[in-house]
Amino acid sequence: MCAMNAESETFSQTMEEMGRRARAAAAALAQRPAAARDAGLREAASALREAAPAILEANGKDMAAYKGSAAFGDRLLLNPARVEAMAKGLEEVADLPDPLARTLSEWTRPNGLRIARIAQPIGVLGMIYESRPNVGADAAAIALKSGNAIILRGGSESFHSAQAIHQAVTAGLRAAGLPADAVQVAPSTDRRFVAAMLGAVGHIDLIIPRGGKTLVELVQREARVPVLSHAEGLNHTYIHAAADPEMARSVLANAKMRRPGVCGATETLLIDAAIAPSLLPVLVEDLAKLGCAFKADAQARAILPALPAAEEKDFDTEWQDAILTIAVVDGPEGALAHVRAHGSEHTEAIITQDEAVAEAYLARCPAAVTLWNASTQFCDGGEFGFGAEIGIATGHIHARGPIGPEQLTTFRYVVRGTGQTRP
Repeated sequence: MCAMNAESETFSQTMEEMGRRARAAAAALAQRPAAARDAGLREAASALREAAPAILEANGKDMAAYKGSAAFGDRLLLNPARVEAMAKGLEEVADLPDPLARTLSEWTRPNGLRIARIAQPIGVLGMIYESRPNVGADAAAIALKSGNAIILRGGSESFHSAQAIHQAVTAGLRAAGLPADAVQVAPSTDRRFVAAMLGAVGHIDLIIPRGGKTLVELVQREARVPVLSHAEGLNHTYIHAAADPEMARSVLANAKMRRPGVCGATETLLIDAAIAPSLLPVLVEDLAKLGCAFKADAQARAILPALPAAEEKDFDTEWQDAILTIAVVDGPEGALAHVRAHGSEHTEAIITQDEAVAEAYLARCPAAVTLWNASTQFCDGGEFGFGAEIGIATGHIHARGPIGPEQLTTFRYVVRGTGQTRP
């Protein structure tokens, strides 16, 4: 027990030292002009391309040790195209407007005081994520663009990949004359480092968990610093009675099977009772050809008796795999009732040609992102024009949806006077 306590203390000391270095780097970044931060991102992109062989070799070690599902394995896998996508993502973030060069609001009081609300960085971010090694590059890019330092702790399954990506990113920072301590990674896969991050009051200003329900709940329960949550993606595609059948087939296939393991994948199909007898068999046949399995409610099984029966808990499960739950609903009210009962307020979609129905659904759906006639897999910072994302926030405080550079700023007030005193 004493040995374990001593080791935990060592992780805390390591975290404190990293936090001090990150705080100094954040202060330096906040004073650098946008052009300097953008140069760092472009240098990091070049370094990623140059280091691609080393990154792929490191990823090969992670893949060789991986024993999980194929869908999660796809999240972990890197190839030349994905390394190039990481590099392009950094360049796209560099091309975005400076989120710090914003006067959010300004006004003059009757006494002549001029007050301005100015965007500023949050400070030091802590990011805990699972599986996808490219998340580290995306998070570093968005943090740097917004003038924040970041401490990253990836999943143990992606340890070698994360280290190689980090080496490339920090090489780019050094080449641009920026502090390498602005991006740091956990030196160990030991979970006690996570505990040290969650307790790093004064060293980390905001913790961002990006992973499954268990990780998010752990962080929310144990963190002693503020948390920006990325909840599980219990996403639904609702096919309304006025949907174009061919569009519904195409969009649903993409929403479920493009990459079943990502958080924007559709997990449940909601289909109107009015069209389910004719359209559901076609949709199931399409998805089955793509390798999808199913769990269906009683109304869907009345149409297709061969479908496996769904239990209530299945509608509360983020499969992150080629499995689709199916429920037949009575119109938009039935769909919204199901979403409210089982959704995680991540991403929802409606497929319909009825504009009035669509607009009403968009207005009433509680999700951070709701789409009309488009795949749920568009819920992504890159697709929103952010260049990349640090996660999808589903809480109701500070930010919602894809988190880009603008969402990682807070604000301060600047007050200019001419000698006023308060009576």
